[in-house]
Amino acid sequence: MTLLLKLSQLIDTLNERVGKGAFWLVLAMTIISAGNASVRFIFNYSSNGLLEIQWYLFAAVFLLCAPYTLQKNEHVRIDVLSSRFSPRGLAVIDIIGTLFFLLPMVITVLWLSMPLIAESYKINEMSANAGGLIRWPVKALLPIGFTLLALQGISELIKRIAFLQGLIGDPNLKEQAPTPEEELAAAIAAAKAKEAK
Repeated sequence: MTLLLKLSQLIDTLNERVGKGAFWLVLAMTIISAGNASVRFIFNYSSNGLLEIQWYLFAAVFLLCAPYTLQKNEHVRIDVLSSRFSPRGLAVIDIIGTLFFLLPMVITVLWLSMPLIAESYKINEMSANAGGLIRWPVKALLPIGFTLLALQGISELIKRIAFLQGLIGDPNLKEQAPTPEEELAAAIAAAKAKEAK
């Protein structure tokens, strides 16, 4: 089990780095959105490419941050029900949910999306909108995001089993750490301070 816990830590580290890196896509998306809106207002001009890149960035944030959200135990739960379970009961529910819902869903999405992505790449699929972007890069985010989500599901499964065996503390306890928004604000402030020097 020690080896599996080390694997879980590696997966957690990977998804934490990917998730925190994807925070910067929110900033890029915001800048592009504000710039596009300003250009449209001032010059009465808009670009489908700029609109689509916002959608692509949103898709990237959603897909790349989902594993990080699962890791930080910030995913959607039915709190009315989950709050009634003991920590051990909640761990059992998480194990069942991961084995019978999360992992089968991830495998299904990966199985069904791979031929679509391969075909999109093969034909160099472009947006149907004038001035739109190439489509296969955003479609390629599906297997990347869902593979990371599957890995995080496996990591969470390992942690729940280790908790039930008494090897680690309750993995459902939320950390008293800064929120992702606070972390992003701190990173931006640090970057500005570094530039000012």
